[in-house]
Amino acid sequence: MLHTSSTKARTLDRIDLTILDSLQKDGRISNTDLAKKVNLSASPCLERVRRLENDGYIERYGAFLNASKLNYGMKAFIQVTLDRTTGDVFNEFKSEVVKIEEVAECHLVAGGFDYLIKIRFGNIESYREILSEIVALPAISHTHTYIVTENVKQDEGVPIIF
Repeated sequence: MLHTSSTKARTLDRIDLTILDSLQKDGRISNTDLAKKVNLSASPCLERVRRLENDGYIERYGAFLNASKLNYGMKAFIQVTLDRTTGDVFNEFKSEVVKIEEVAECHLVAGGFDYLIKIRFGNIESYREILSEIVALPAISHTHTYIVTENVKQDEGVPIIF
């Protein structure tokens, strides 16, 4: 992870925002092409990118993989309600849920249940196996699953407003 916390927040200018937008859309863009895009020479552009990394605006770089080609083409969201909500139960649940590789995301939420988990899997049999692992986690009272039947919109990053 590239993030190193900065104590003082700074204001981002149009060039910084353009750099962030460009890198979010294409993390493999060369520094030379990025510099042309933001109308800077290569060295000051690279300095800005490094500063954005060091200030924590850029957390990491990566590739988006085709889940279907890797036999993880199905997704589901699972609402999890715990039987009690104490700090030690939350900590134990968190330490165990992160060990399940098929869990793509897990969020502690406010509302009618405690956690929302996103899982990836290849078929219903593997879904049942993953669900068995999840319901065996500490202090689970009950779960509700919603299997995704169509992706309407995917996360394409943080909206950059100029």
